[in-house]
Amino acid sequence: MHVSIAGSIDRAVDNAVAMDCTAFQIFTRNPRGWEAKPISSKDAASFKEKLKASKIDRYATVAHMPYLPNLSSPDEDPFAKSLGSLIDEIKRCNKLGVPFIVAHLGSHKGAGDKKGIEKLVKAFTNAAKNTSDDVMILLENTSGQQNSVGSDFEQLASILFELKPAKRFGICFDTCHAFAAGYDLRTEKAASLTLEKFDKAIGFEHVRILHLNDSKGEMGSNRDRHEHIGLGNIGDIGLSYIIRMANSKKIPIILETPIDERRDDIGNMKKVRELDSL
Repeated sequence: MHVSIAGSIDRAVDNAVAMDCTAFQIFTRNPRGWEAKPISSKDAASFKEKLKASKIDRYATVAHMPYLPNLSSPDEDPFAKSLGSLIDEIKRCNKLGVPFIVAHLGSHKGAGDKKGIEKLVKAFTNAAKNTSDDVMILLENTSGQQNSVGSDFEQLASILFELKPAKRFGICFDTCHAFAAGYDLRTEKAASLTLEKFDKAIGFEHVRILHLNDSKGEMGSNRDRHEHIGLGNIGDIGLSYIIRMANSKKIPIILETPIDERRDDIGNMKKVRELDSL
């Protein structure tokens, strides 16, 4: 699950263990602001100690970039601020011993895909040069919102394979985003064909984290709206196939599902475990 760090960042491990998670994702700070309180050595040590004492593998832990940075921005000031945020997040992950950071690819704001991709490559290359190689940057496929890049598998591949050093970069595959971008995942056959397209364009060896989310929007809607597992427009059959594929390849699965009167995090995890045995 994506778990809360409220109280102190080491509480994330407590929250994950309490839910019987085998993998978890965090924001290392408030995701809706630019300012980040430094992670104290005490909190970092406690995070590591609690993780070591748990049954959760370190390589099944991941952090997510906050919402405000736009690494595809054509405007220099927002771009520089976004790059600074990425570098800071990588350093925070390094301090915690978290091996992956998921990055949104951002919006070119009308400047065009080519310009947006140029800025992205510049940002990721700069961040890799200025941080420790203990943290891998994961590019997340997008749902195809206006002015975004990275929803098309071939385009995502072209970005990934341009980045150097290659060992610093991987992919976070989001099921809701892929479906919203027009890739069918509703049946075993459809999901199999979509994953074949992904494997041919990019290769599953580059996927380090799977974001498992159902979709409130229709296929091809370009709407990034997550739904409870099995209650959205992807549904049980396709998600079951994807869960079994991820497990067969030992790709950690993270849920970013809603919490409401219909279901909470534990309810969604229970549903995933049911679908694993379909």
